[in-house]
Amino acid sequence: MIEIVITDSMQGEAYVEFVLDSKGSKNIQKAQEFGFDGKGQFFLQEKKTLLVCIDGRHVDFVREAGANIARFFKSLKFGSIGIKAFGDEALDYALMLGILAGWQDSGLYKSNKKEYALSKVYIQGDSALGKVAKRAKIVAKSLYIVRDLVNTMPQVATPTYLLQYCKKLAQKRDLECKVLDTKDLQKERMGAYLAVSRASVNPPYLVHLKYKSKKPLARVVVVGKGLTYDSGGLSLKPSDYMVTMKADKSGACAVIGILNAVAELGLHIEVHGIIGAAENMIGGDAYKPDDVLFSREGKSIEVRNTDAEGRLVLCDCLSYAQDLKPDIIIDLATLTGACVVGLGEYTSGIMGYNEVLKKDFESCALQSGELMACLPFNRHIKKLLESKVADICNIGSSRYGGGISAGMFLGEFIRDEYKDKWLHIDIAGPAYIEREWDINPSGASGAGVRAVLAFIENLESKQDSKKSKSKKA
Repeated sequence: MIEIVITDSMQGEAYVEFVLDSKGSKNIQKAQEFGFDGKGQFFLQEKKTLLVCIDGRHVDFVREAGANIARFFKSLKFGSIGIKAFGDEALDYALMLGILAGWQDSGLYKSNKKEYALSKVYIQGDSALGKVAKRAKIVAKSLYIVRDLVNTMPQVATPTYLLQYCKKLAQKRDLECKVLDTKDLQKERMGAYLAVSRASVNPPYLVHLKYKSKKPLARVVVVGKGLTYDSGGLSLKPSDYMVTMKADKSGACAVIGILNAVAELGLHIEVHGIIGAAENMIGGDAYKPDDVLFSREGKSIEVRNTDAEGRLVLCDCLSYAQDLKPDIIIDLATLTGACVVGLGEYTSGIMGYNEVLKKDFESCALQSGELMACLPFNRHIKKLLESKVADICNIGSSRYGGGISAGMFLGEFIRDEYKDKWLHIDIAGPAYIEREWDINPSGASGAGVRAVLAFIENLESKQDSKKSKSKKA
């Protein structure tokens, strides 16, 4: 990761100038002599200055511009660059996060990895920006963790690999780490979870990470789908759809990144991370369409498609999560292609029973820079999950509204006392895209990390405010 240095004077071997009004910039006028139209970026070689034109002082524009600056200077020989701060904390944070997040690439297995000259970015501004830079570094580092884990090939990144990574992270960040192996899952009566992993040579693990503040203001449980590879099971995926299925662990990896960030930031919220790590493979012991599975919550599930496996892992993980008596439960999962069809590749879907909670989360997500939209539960779609032989079917009887029916399936395993405290986030679209976009490299993006972190920080702020008011009263 490149280093961001806050300085009171402009330093660097090259410079960046943000341009909001092309008429007021002499450098833009100079660039126009070379045919530059005042849009995008232009590098003035004689002044060693990159001109960056943005449409306005908005965090989304600045964040993406920061990523593009990092990508641009990768190809040049400058060891450092200088940028003048905006003088607005939100904009300066967006700039720094964009630079740091945009710096990473996905070439984990390239034999000839490029050595980049750029190592320092000087931000000219007030010394108070040091705290902003620190937070940007922590969030970027957490994104790096998630991206690298998701991009790691399935031959390596098995459930055991995720388990070992969690153990190391727990030691590094002083987290508690509890592990449930196959025998433990059997004792917990997690029949749905165990069925999914049955045909794999790699055993499943439920990993429970815990960050505990000395004076926690609330308890949040984040649950992540960790299918380290999904072949579709006996309902085998077409070969084209099997490519990128290493990304089906994105929800679990996001949980790992969130716990890393929360611990580094030292938030006053108790946060639990539940990771359901498993593989969905084929073999003589594979679970089958027509099987009936028995979940931890006691509900029976008719299997009509073994490729609807993530919800089977999650329903048992969510059952375990509710025993922790949380104030909020959030699950993150690359759950359905239907959500991608409905919202596009760049946007995650937010589902749940509490409309106020959904809108609150959406607001935090958008402020963090992640695109999310609320999807409505629908009583008619719920009917599509009805089964003649069991309590519920694992897929809807219609191809339409598949993202919502998957969310409503999970909702059937949420107890009444937690229905207003639960959110389901389908990150199937933005979790893994095979091209650069926004501040993300090709491949894994770290979807969910910034949104959940912003939500937890907002919760901390609200709970702290309530505590202060009660003391005054």
